[in-house]
Amino acid sequence: MDVKPSSEAGADGGPDCVEVRSYFVRGRNALLTRAQFGGLYLEYYLHQGQHGYQHAPEDDGRLKEALAALTLHMASRPWNETWAWTIHLHEPLMNLFVTGDNRLGRVVGQLFTENVRADGCSLFLADMVRERGEPRRSSVEIQPVDSFRIVEQYYQRSEQRPARFFEVGPEDYVMVSAQPDCDMEWFDGLDDAAVGLIDQNETLSLLETRVYQWQCGCSHERLLGVLAPMMQKDPAALFEGDAAVRVGCPRCGARHVITREALEAFVAAGAGGSSGKAG
Repeated sequence: MDVKPSSEAGADGGPDCVEVRSYFVRGRNALLTRAQFGGLYLEYYLHQGQHGYQHAPEDDGRLKEALAALTLHMASRPWNETWAWTIHLHEPLMNLFVTGDNRLGRVVGQLFTENVRADGCSLFLADMVRERGEPRRSSVEIQPVDSFRIVEQYYQRSEQRPARFFEVGPEDYVMVSAQPDCDMEWFDGLDDAAVGLIDQNETLSLLETRVYQWQCGCSHERLLGVLAPMMQKDPAALFEGDAAVRVGCPRCGARHVITREALEAFVAAGAGGSSGKAG
């Protein structure tokens, strides 16, 4: 059985999307999710070019791994969930943030190296919201290694079941997660080479295919709603004498220019009072 991801994203997406296939490993009681992330990473770099920023290569690699790990994780979860992970690293000092929505097939992320509080430890924060359910948050202390190993620590300590990540080709990643009665000797013995040949050595049953793409949803109009309460309270502090303010989206790093004239018109139209929660 071929578990290699298609070179195209499928009927619901284009070449800039990620097609994630989920398989049950029969006889081993494990779930395998796999995707090739070249298309999503291309959109990520195009987004950086559009908004005029870039990360240092090592930091960039951490964020790309976190995006891949989140996508594979979400594909193994119910359809009605949204997730947000914050990886706070003490050394090097930074925050990685990745978030995704299963219903919309969206993933996006950003990293921060400035104005990050040094609190002496590294933490993984996972927030999950299920449609018509209560939000859930978990926090675990982690060792600051690469993003895949960090997510494995989160699985072990919070999800109460192990998961492992493997690279089987350029930007081609696999997550294997243990299910009840998993063959743990087999699971612990897996490596990149074994997972690359798993379709030849194990019996796999395709469960489903999902499509994800890099997309935030932030917009000029939504940011007007975010800034409206500040405009109503203290416009002088917001604009500091300038005709416009530059706002960066904390989810994707997009940079938006909001003019005072546009914000004044937004507030005058009465939209500001009901849009303060947008973001």
